[in-house]
Amino acid sequence: MSPQHTGQDEAQRDGTGAARRGQVVWALVITSVAGFMAALDNLVVTTALPSIREDLGGGLSDLEWTVSAYTLTFAVLLMTGAALGDRFGRRRLFLAGLVVFTGASAAAAMAPGIDSLIAARAVQGVGAAVMMPLTLTLLTAAVPAARRGMAYGIWGAVNGLAVASGPLIGGSLTEHVSWHWIFWLNVPLGVALLPLARLRLAESYGTGAPLDVPGTLLASGGLFGIVYGLVRGPSDGWTGSLVLTGLVAGGALLTGFVVYSTRAANPMLPMRLFRSRAFSGINAASLLMFLGMFGSIFLLSQYMQGVLGYSPTEAGLRMLPWTGMPMLVAPVAGILSDRVGGRPVVAVGLLLQAAGLGYLAYVVTADLSYGTQLPGLIVSGIGMALYFAPAANLVMSSVRPQEQGIASGANNALREVGGALGVAVMASIFSAQGGYESARSFVDGLRPALVTGAAVIALAAVATLVIPARRRTGPVAPATEEPAGPAGEDAPALQDARS
Repeated sequence: MSPQHTGQDEAQRDGTGAARRGQVVWALVITSVAGFMAALDNLVVTTALPSIREDLGGGLSDLEWTVSAYTLTFAVLLMTGAALGDRFGRRRLFLAGLVVFTGASAAAAMAPGIDSLIAARAVQGVGAAVMMPLTLTLLTAAVPAARRGMAYGIWGAVNGLAVASGPLIGGSLTEHVSWHWIFWLNVPLGVALLPLARLRLAESYGTGAPLDVPGTLLASGGLFGIVYGLVRGPSDGWTGSLVLTGLVAGGALLTGFVVYSTRAANPMLPMRLFRSRAFSGINAASLLMFLGMFGSIFLLSQYMQGVLGYSPTEAGLRMLPWTGMPMLVAPVAGILSDRVGGRPVVAVGLLLQAAGLGYLAYVVTADLSYGTQLPGLIVSGIGMALYFAPAANLVMSSVRPQEQGIASGANNALREVGGALGVAVMASIFSAQGGYESARSFVDGLRPALVTGAAVIALAAVATLVIPARRRTGPVAPATEEPAGPAGEDAPALQDARS
């Protein structure tokens, strides 16, 4: 072969490699920003509620619905959104979800009354439910298997930051600008992402099976009942007729969904996926982790403002050692998961987060200094950061490429159910042991709630022991073939999934 020909081949390979790297970078930017928008709106409204009530009126239950309406539609439709993407095109449905979410954000910002705001929040949740699970699927399709750990690390860092910094961003915008801007913030981001996603993301599909209408209705109805009961239980009472009906009917429908899915020819969520120890273990850990984390953030943000006297912005800034840590540590966690496997990184992260919450439960008082809080916040932040990236890698590498969309949807749905359950459980423990009457009463309720959160997250670490240990099985497969997790870690998971 002539030197000239060799040089042309090398130039062609370099050009292809540069194009591939560009595609990866664009996919990472688009999916991370979209995921940030969807995750942020889970908690961004909480610190703006007093200002919203002052402008729009409404009672306490109306204000609670401005939060619950989003949580409800988001959690209920996650698996449906993923299934629609697998059937009709993931990029196409991602764009549709992004349009709905952006439009609903503008409607929420311009809402003339509390009822229209609640309706806009519900539509926001619909758009987010379609968009969110597809961010991970589209990212997986764009990134070569050997580099997914680092990509998931960055994606996880951005999403983790959104979940934890919602109260800070909402409080800062409300305090210094206007509560309307917690919704206007999404509009320019969504408008900018639409052409980028259309031009820079490749289209992909799932198995090509017809849409499972009975399974979709059973799963959506069951999740609606469960999540409705969980989000309304603390305020309406656990013995209320609607709460009990939602929990009982939701449980029955989800049981029916499991039974149906074991017998259906093309189920929305094949139950055989749960034969994979990797898929079952990481989903159990995710549900428990979000249960402990969401409930703890919910109460700690109130503690900093109501007991220690910080403004919303001051409270958010003081939580940055916890909430901002994923931006620093999660990319490193992704690289570590590529090298040593996801299971040990996730387990260590969960244990650290449990230790941080346990420390805060031990030291919490009505006049706690910030210096005393700091070690617990830092340790919890590092733990959360170590969880996010490897967890995403474990989920996506435990199933076939055609099933990654619904796997992402199922994992996101379980995380949302865990978050709703965490707020409900922590609020119930807090109310049983303390209350809002005084600083001392608040601390009396906060301490056992934090202990519960720490115990639940420690149990999540135990759940990771189910995940198969890393196994070296030879070269990593190309991204277009079977999903290759970190250094063959997925091989036993795939074997279990096919058994």
